[in-house]
Amino acid sequence: MENYDSLILKQKAFFRSGATKELSYRIQALEKLREAIRKNEQSLFHTLKEDLNKAEFEAYATEIGVVLEEIRFTLKHINDWVKPEKVKTPVSHIGSTSYIYSDPYGVVLIIAPWNYPFQLAIAPLIGAIAAGNCAILKPSELTPKTSELLRKMITDLFPEEYITVVEGGVEASQALLAEDVDYIFFTGSVPVGKVIMEAAAKNLTPVTLELGGKSPCIVHHDANVKLAAKRIAWGKFINAGQTCVAPDYLYVHESIRDEFLQDFQLATHELYGAKAIENPEYTRIVSKRHFDRLLTFLNNGDMFMGGGSNEETLTIEPTVLTEITWKDPIMQDEIFGPILPVLPYRELSDVIDGIHKHPNPLALYLFSENESIQQEVLHQISFGGGCINDTVYHLASPYLPFGGVGSSGIGAYHGKGSFDTFSHRKSVLKQTTKFDLPFRYPNVKDGLKKLKWFLK
Repeated sequence: MENYDSLILKQKAFFRSGATKELSYRIQALEKLREAIRKNEQSLFHTLKEDLNKAEFEAYATEIGVVLEEIRFTLKHINDWVKPEKVKTPVSHIGSTSYIYSDPYGVVLIIAPWNYPFQLAIAPLIGAIAAGNCAILKPSELTPKTSELLRKMITDLFPEEYITVVEGGVEASQALLAEDVDYIFFTGSVPVGKVIMEAAAKNLTPVTLELGGKSPCIVHHDANVKLAAKRIAWGKFINAGQTCVAPDYLYVHESIRDEFLQDFQLATHELYGAKAIENPEYTRIVSKRHFDRLLTFLNNGDMFMGGGSNEETLTIEPTVLTEITWKDPIMQDEIFGPILPVLPYRELSDVIDGIHKHPNPLALYLFSENESIQQEVLHQISFGGGCINDTVYHLASPYLPFGGVGSSGIGAYHGKGSFDTFSHRKSVLKQTTKFDLPFRYPNVKDGLKKLKWFLK
């Protein structure tokens, strides 16, 4: 196993030099990163096509454009974010002032996944840079072309002691996790998240875990059915369903089930064609292992639409399964592919009970025009984040911190949330020397009586 001790020491020494804490240094780094992304746009299109067969439209919308917007937003607000925040001081602390300083942690390790190999590596890096940290980026070995381009871009932009990319497989991740870094940011599966947290515990290293789980989508009887079908098809099948916040399964009210399914099939055909696996711009499954796992689900329940696959191109067409129950294999783990199981319901309480019996989801989507139904779902179900009458779109707002709860993750990022994640909030009280309140000292006459009066 490779030893990264010298790299960590080099970054820690550079961090202690204070260079990364300078606001001008952070801004310059973000501007250089933005320029490099724009310059390498065509190369990114090419690598994402090679790794996942992503179309240029999807690559820009979900990988490049969203990252450029994150940099723009950060540069616009960073001057305010870095200022010490003055907070109120209680009367018992008269004569003093109170501040919260945002301090960078030091050397942060960012472990990125394969499903959005560029966006999910660079988006947290933006927060790490903005907060004033050094960073080690570990991209996924399952998307080797994009990982290689990331390494080349970062190497051309920044000195190794500031930001570097470490390529490699599980062994590289394990070696990095064995080192004493100051913060770990991981995006990936729940089982690997547990491994990350266990490794972090050995050095009491703080972590952000962006995990996953089975994210439900509920279509109530009063929903705009046609629009719901279109927005769910988009959110489910973008990136061939390989999205941590994709609708994993669908609860549809029994009174609109048939109407919804017909509209959903039409919407899917409009987006990807009647034969998606023949569409040259339809994203493929990342590996043969993931492809084979998904194929095992195709005999669950009844096939309403889809089901076709091509082993040579590793594609599975958009598929809907009906007559599904929670006992089916497809309902045991996150699907992470273009297969949508549908469960009908009569009472909303049954839906809420069904979701409660399983780990907290990363996302939840509800389609309903009824405000009281919306509030009932929001108040009764714990989930990372989500949408009312849409899917996935909450991810793209820099004003909404994105993260999970319970087994779907720890911590959040995006926008100021990214800056806060990579910053320690350091509380400081500045006390006056012009006078000294006597009641705080044990030798004052009637000290307890005065203290009780003052702190009543």
